[in-house]
Amino acid sequence: MAPTRSVPGELAGEELPIVWNGRRARATVPALLSERDLALDAATANRTGAAAAEVARAAESLDPGLEPLARLLLRSEGVASSFIEGITAPVVDVVLAEEHLHIDDHDAASWVAASLTATSAAIDHAAGDGVLDVDILCDWHRALMSGSPTPERFVGRIREVQGWIGGTSPLDAHLVTPPPERLPELLDDLMGWVGRTDVDPIAQAAVAHAQFEVIHPFGDGNGRIGRVLVAWVLVRRLALLVPPPVSVAIAADVGGYAAGLVRFRLSDHLGWIRWFADAVASGGVAQRDLVTEVDAIRARWRARLVEEGVRSDAIAHEVLDLLPHHLVLTSDLITKVLRVTHKAALTTLNRLVTLGILAECGTVPSVGPGRPRKIYVATELLGLAGSSPLRR
Repeated sequence: MAPTRSVPGELAGEELPIVWNGRRARATVPALLSERDLALDAATANRTGAAAAEVARAAESLDPGLEPLARLLLRSEGVASSFIEGITAPVVDVVLAEEHLHIDDHDAASWVAASLTATSAAIDHAAGDGVLDVDILCDWHRALMSGSPTPERFVGRIREVQGWIGGTSPLDAHLVTPPPERLPELLDDLMGWVGRTDVDPIAQAAVAHAQFEVIHPFGDGNGRIGRVLVAWVLVRRLALLVPPPVSVAIAADVGGYAAGLVRFRLSDHLGWIRWFADAVASGGVAQRDLVTEVDAIRARWRARLVEEGVRSDAIAHEVLDLLPHHLVLTSDLITKVLRVTHKAALTTLNRLVTLGILAECGTVPSVGPGRPRKIYVATELLGLAGSSPLRR
């Protein structure tokens, strides 16, 4: 079937009558992507091209050997993606959850940390065979919802009940999503779209995300999985080590983001793609800025050690090398990784506190006998990990 051309302002799909608790409502079923005309005009193609170029510049600024810096970028993405959904937590608690040093496995910090786990899984997959299917989406969802209060029957599986967005039921919802019996066809069509290599990468990510949000295939966590899907497409199509933190840009303009998704649903795919392309470009700029800031911070740290007469072979320099891979340090960690005595580790950490490089931030139980160990954090790097929406 040839793709159909829709008129902006008209629903790209259909509305179906449903019954909810004995009352009538209408659900939106988006048109299959294979049946929509999603061609780009010149203005939109220019915007997506500019976004791809910005992402390429950002990728070139990231040293392939700086895996820790890549994780810092992912952390800012996970924090921002959760912020969009109203899930917030102090960045230090998020980092503690990632390091398995957090006491509560079911609070907001753990849920934010789970976004990093899901995004990391998507990146690893995109760098491999690159074939995406519904089972893999469910794997990402299971990782994302680890420790969440969502009932187990909704975790890691496509919903079997009616869904909606906003409101308390389909009767007052902002959008009533497709009935569960329509999900297999819609998801197969979406998997076909993201598997293509003959379409503009930025437009492909934009359309995939918007369609996923209309489908809303899970009982919870759809927004965050939809942004994980964006990361997967960009890494796969642009051969990236790590995706730009697009969620940082989205979190800075949640209203524009929501309006763009509505435009896509109302057949204006070009308007949505242009907005999304600008968000990707902003993510690329944020990535380059973060690389520059981290380099500057580390240079200041080194200079501070030299000014204070710390020898070049001192443990303090080795501890700095652990940052930003570990934003939270303990004497147990230093002892294990650097193979030094607990006394030497503690002395070094306290020296770095005195120099203003680290700060004490509570305690965690010791891995062995003895009193709880103090937690030390690199506050300057934590500020970068929190990213723009949480640093305002």
